[in-house]
Amino acid sequence: MQLQQDRRDKRTSGEGNRGMVLLGVALLLLAGVGSRLGYLQLVRGSYHRELAENNRIRLIPIRPPRGRILDRYGRVLATNRLSYSVFLEPMQLRARQWPEVLGRLSGFIAVPADRMAQKLRIAGYNSPYPVRVLQNVEPKLVTVLREHIQQLPGIRVDVEWMRTYPNGPIASHLLGYTGEISEQQLAERKEQGYRLGDIVGKAGVERLLEEQLHGEWGGEPVEVDGAGQVVRVLGERPPKAGADVRLSIDLSLQKAAESALHSLQKRGAVVALDPRTGQVLAMASSPSYDANILSGRIATADWKRLQTPERPLLNRALRPYPTASTFKIIMTAAALESGKFNPASTLQTFGGLRIGSRVFREHDGGGFGRLGFVGALAISSDTFFYQVGLRIGPEQIGHWARNFGFGTRTGLGLPSESNGIVPTPEWKMQRFGQRWYPGDTANTSIGQGMVLSTPLQNAIMVSAIANGGYRVQPHLQLDSRPGLSPVGLAPATLNTIRLGLIEVVRGGTARRSLGNIGIPNAGKTGSAEHGLRKARQTHAVFVGYAPILQPQIAVSVFLENGGHGGSDAAPIAKKIYKAYFSHGTKKSASTSTKHVE
Repeated sequence: MQLQQDRRDKRTSGEGNRGMVLLGVALLLLAGVGSRLGYLQLVRGSYHRELAENNRIRLIPIRPPRGRILDRYGRVLATNRLSYSVFLEPMQLRARQWPEVLGRLSGFIAVPADRMAQKLRIAGYNSPYPVRVLQNVEPKLVTVLREHIQQLPGIRVDVEWMRTYPNGPIASHLLGYTGEISEQQLAERKEQGYRLGDIVGKAGVERLLEEQLHGEWGGEPVEVDGAGQVVRVLGERPPKAGADVRLSIDLSLQKAAESALHSLQKRGAVVALDPRTGQVLAMASSPSYDANILSGRIATADWKRLQTPERPLLNRALRPYPTASTFKIIMTAAALESGKFNPASTLQTFGGLRIGSRVFREHDGGGFGRLGFVGALAISSDTFFYQVGLRIGPEQIGHWARNFGFGTRTGLGLPSESNGIVPTPEWKMQRFGQRWYPGDTANTSIGQGMVLSTPLQNAIMVSAIANGGYRVQPHLQLDSRPGLSPVGLAPATLNTIRLGLIEVVRGGTARRSLGNIGIPNAGKTGSAEHGLRKARQTHAVFVGYAPILQPQIAVSVFLENGGHGGSDAAPIAKKIYKAYFSHGTKKSASTSTKHVE
């Protein structure tokens, strides 16, 4: 009996010990949990409260509207309108959930799911910023998307500012267009606060003045429910709109230039400058395009039209072409400043001149007798300037071409501007590994062969004659300071060239087009032959200014395969002069034709 009692006592004692152990373990676990809870609440409490708030509060970025682009009189050239866009909210879903949602969305908006997925990957799945996948959404599609929004978690349809050009294709090459920032542009501008999906200038003034036009983002903190829907707005930091910029462009003159150019249905360009300041009054290129079609999703048919051989996106005002006989302005300056000629010098002209093994002919097939510089400019004698060029040499010609601004960009700042070409013996050897021949000098002397200039450079050249011998720095912003640098012409040289250009209109190659328009003007025509002899075509060129005394406008016209300078290019200048001087704000043109001595 005693033995059984001892066993019962030991069993009871063992069970008591195990109970104590279990109680101790439980107490230790509770202590651990308690200490962890204390740590999380007391030490890390603020951190986790912040996490909870971030799960409940979301910042909706607000994109700033771009600044407007205005003409010199405040008329709108580019502005903004509200339109619908479709966005992805990266933080709304986990990475593995997006493929299914994007597949559904693609069925509604016809944007490939893989393209949207790529944009999402670039933005990052934890990005707080919405990722745009479609712009300029039609209201009908907006309604459809909102009806199915429960099937499209992480998708938001919202309004945003979209660029619009109220004048359609007018000044499209000058203004350019906008588009979504590329990866390369983002890398270049990230430190300036740019983000994926930003709308930036891609061409023209939109690109040139991007920093002024862009603006600063704002934000709107909102409270959202578990489904990500906005419950209430908690505040707002308004975006800062981009600055408006006022250009030197005159919208009425721009329309006149484009109308005159497009009426011929030829490729070409027109530039009008204020020769006193370098302000660009108009710059037109044909064919043109409507920048509105590039502001959002471009239709396939529209894109194909932009890729035609006509190259409507090309700004021909900045493209190099043969200068043709307008180069004789520079030839006259080079000759008179060489010391080998003077304003009274004369030369016999011929039906043709043999230079080396080739005969270089006069443009009318016969000679004009003995001429001085004024007469040679007026009737545009080729054989006169062949002789001049051979006597002064290519280095002297090149020097004065560069003085007038040829062979280098003008500094206007627009993308894709060409330098043009000022050929010299050194240049030809470097470019082609060939020596220079007298025939090269002859061709250069009449603005053909290898010499190339842009319509803008041609406008700067004639502006220097109009303003008294200063090369202007062209600019597009109305408040920019004029930049003038002396070409280096002696007064006698300048006066001889002016007399020649006046005679071009009074009784020379531009008489029929510009001689009796009621506005005293001066200018120089040019016709540049190109192509094989059996299929030879002619570019039409004209430069000029008006009025003769105190000139206010200088014009440059170029028509690809457009005919002749006097009969085809000069009439466009006539229309521009008429449009300019018809404005009530312009000073009336003097009817005097007194020469500037």
